[in-house]
Amino acid sequence: MRVMRWGMVALLAVSVAGLSGCSSRTRTTTFSTSDHDCMARAMYFESNRSSRDGMVAVGSVVMNRVASDDFPDTVCGVVGQRGQFAPGVMSKDMSERRSRSRVSEAAAAVLAGERHPHVANARFFHALYYRAGYNNMHYVASAGGNAFYEKRDPARVTQPTPLPAVEGLTRG
Repeated sequence: MRVMRWGMVALLAVSVAGLSGCSSRTRTTTFSTSDHDCMARAMYFESNRSSRDGMVAVGSVVMNRVASDDFPDTVCGVVGQRGQFAPGVMSKDMSERRSRSRVSEAAAAVLAGERHPHVANARFFHALYYRAGYNNMHYVASAGGNAFYEKRDPARVTQPTPLPAVEGLTRG
């Protein structure tokens, strides 16, 4: 486990360093093993380990929140924020051994810059089966059993219901 964790840190460092020359606007950020663990936990418990797209979409929301002034500015701060993610996300055991390597890879990819192509600026999601009655929810994607949305002025909402799930959009 410890070897895998250090391997992930090395992979993450190389990935982030490789992205630094992509654009003058690219912000190079170093993420810790704690950040990786928190991201993996959010993906593991929130996407139900159903698909890579679902995990990357959850990770994209986490990173959108980190970049927002409305949320904590660290991955662990966002994932651990009270009432925002699944109960026990920071304390429950990730017991499905087969899922952990897939989750770890997806977490490293998101921390290295990969994003779900349809999530865009969304900072919120809920289970796909849930029907919220709010008029300010503009849906942008569905993946991994979740519906992803932006909060907008009701007059600017053009997609008031969850979109059909689309899978196979992320690398990996």
